[in-house]
Amino acid sequence: MIFSVDKQEGNARACTIQTAHSTIQTPVFMPVGTLGSVKGLDSEDLLTHLKAEVILGNTYHLYLRPGDEVVRDLGGLHRFSRYTKSFLTDSGGFQAFSLSKIAKADETGIHFKSHIDGSSHYFTPEKVIEIQNNLGSDIMMVLDDLIALPATDERIQQSIDRTTRWAESSIKFHQKRQDQGIGRDQNIFAIIQGGTSQKYRKISAESLCAMPFDGFAIGGLSVGEANTQMYDTVEYTTQFMPQEKPRYLMGVGTPQDLIENIYRGVDMFDCVMPTRNARNGTLFTSFGRLNIKGAKHIRSDEPIDSRCDCYTCHNYSRGYLNHLFRAKELSYFRLASLHNLHYYLTLMRGAREAILEGRFEAFREDFYGAQDG
Repeated sequence: MIFSVDKQEGNARACTIQTAHSTIQTPVFMPVGTLGSVKGLDSEDLLTHLKAEVILGNTYHLYLRPGDEVVRDLGGLHRFSRYTKSFLTDSGGFQAFSLSKIAKADETGIHFKSHIDGSSHYFTPEKVIEIQNNLGSDIMMVLDDLIALPATDERIQQSIDRTTRWAESSIKFHQKRQDQGIGRDQNIFAIIQGGTSQKYRKISAESLCAMPFDGFAIGGLSVGEANTQMYDTVEYTTQFMPQEKPRYLMGVGTPQDLIENIYRGVDMFDCVMPTRNARNGTLFTSFGRLNIKGAKHIRSDEPIDSRCDCYTCHNYSRGYLNHLFRAKELSYFRLASLHNLHYYLTLMRGAREAILEGRFEAFREDFYGAQDG
């Protein structure tokens, strides 16, 4: 990985990340392709209509179905999916959190039962790297111990202790595998934990950032805390993260969350919100959210957003999308997802341009002004 900071305005950064498969310009939003597929879209949609340089896949889900060895034998994620740009793969730590009724962490890893067939499995830091080596992703996330908030000091301490130990095991195993010729084009990111506590975030960040990872993520947020707590925690944590490496805020969030955390020094984001909301009838626009289910759209010949140049807005009306949604036509999912993801990616490109031109503060104000209007 080659990384550079192209321009900085306050804490906001415009950076470039070069992987084996693409050049990623930040700030960047990564569409979530949990199973090697962004729901409702194919690789041509991602490459041609959205021009996405990086998407996210999930280690836990791909391990269970179709199996990481199947993906490996079919050429890795890039050849398997025909998405030729960069993949980042999450480690499975979030699934242990979100599927807590069927998962339990101990000192050396995470036991879980498959949500598909109930079979038992065990993820260790090393196992997670092996799976991601098979997947062939460009950026691999280490196994971490993610907890719900609020949490006791004792549980937060346990979380950051485990996360640090697992990160150390992960980087050593990754380096050993690279010495063996495995995963030489793959990069590895650590995940900072610590809840909303400044004390524990500092401990976690300093211990992890002392290790030779290619980048660092802030995890364990947007899991029950107030938005203001999230923003304050990010602002506090980024000061302990290296200037010369990428910063990734995991699982966040709304367009406002992205703007606020770019302002606080974050480079990379992912979230299921744009595609999930699209499928449920909520579309993001330059003037705020639009509920396409509403009866007022039945006879509307307007595009979703007159300021949007996405494939959907260029070709289809609100009335048609309203019809597709009400009729439960599958094509609705594709058209709505294309629009929402285009909105997110365009917002990030606008933020980058503003930082490069030294006007991000004005860009942020204009964003809120348009939303309020």
